[in-house]
Parts: sequence; C-alpha cells; structure tokens
Amino acid sequence: ARFDENGFVNLMVLSDNGNLNITGTLSKGGGSFKIDHPLDPLNKYLYHSFVESPDMKNIYDGVVTTDAEGYARVELPEWFEALNRDFRYQLTPIGGPGAGLHIAQKIVDGRFHIGGGSPGLEVSWQVTGVRQDGWAKANPAPVEQEKSKEEKGKYLNPELFGQPKER
Repeated sequence: ARFDENGFVNLMVLSDNGNLNITGTLSKGGGSFKIDHPLDPLNKYLYHSFVESPDMKNIYDGVVTTDAEGYARVELPEWFEALNRDFRYQLTPIGGPGAGLHIAQKIVDGRFHIGGGSPGLEVSWQVTGVRQDGWAKANPAPVEQEKSKEEKGKYLNPELFGQPKER
C-alpha cells in the first residue's frame, strides 16, 4: 500500500471504469470524497465527510412551492417505501415565515403532503428513512461490539490515546 501526504492509502483499482464494488460490509474509522476543487481545480482538492448514523439511514431532500391554499405534494421514488421505514421529516420555509407549516399527510403511496404554508411559499424538505431491504435486514450494522480476546487492551489508533504504536 502507498500512503499519500495526508495518510490516505492510494488504491489503484484495475477495472475498465475505475469503480470498486463491495457486496459485503465496509468498516472504516472515517471517510470522505476527494475531488478537484470546483473553484481552483488545478491547485486544490475539496474533501467532504460522509454522513454517518448508527442506523442504515437514507436521506432524501428537495424544494417545493405551496399552491394557492398553502399546500404542496412531494412525490418520492416508486421504490421509496419498499426500501425505507421509520421516516423522519424536516421542513424549512424559504423567503417568508412558516409558523403553521406542517406535514399534512405522512408518506403513503410514494408521496407526502405539506400544509399550513402561505400561497407560493418555497419549502425545503428533507426525509430520512432506515433501510429495510433484505440485505439490510440480514446484515444489521452493529452499533457497539466487544473486542475479540486478541484485540482487547489494544487500540485501532493508539497514538490518538497517547499510547505507543504496539498498543
């Protein structure tokens, strides 16, 4: 393995398209994407961290505009309810107050309804769901786990705890 100046492993994937497909589970201490910086691609990189949760959570979002009665309908992908459960909603009015803004109808048949807005109000929405597909059910993500007998008393990154490398 080769490490770059930031301590990242440089892995060359020998495939036609450079993609890496993992059908099992990937465990990591952290993660990000690295791209050429959109404002200075010749001189800088841009990194963003992954969104992480103890649940196998999916995030969906968008912006809708309320109708003349202050309502809006949000259409989700056809497969949304088959893939997700335990929905959480967030609404934010844009350009005006939204004191009465609310979820008028929870997700049913691939859509949910927003109510209580003023006519023509832009509303930013976000919905999260926890995966419920077969793979997710068969492979739940462990949140806490005891270390094996061989790992007990050792660290993944001992230097972060002021410990020597052999720990």
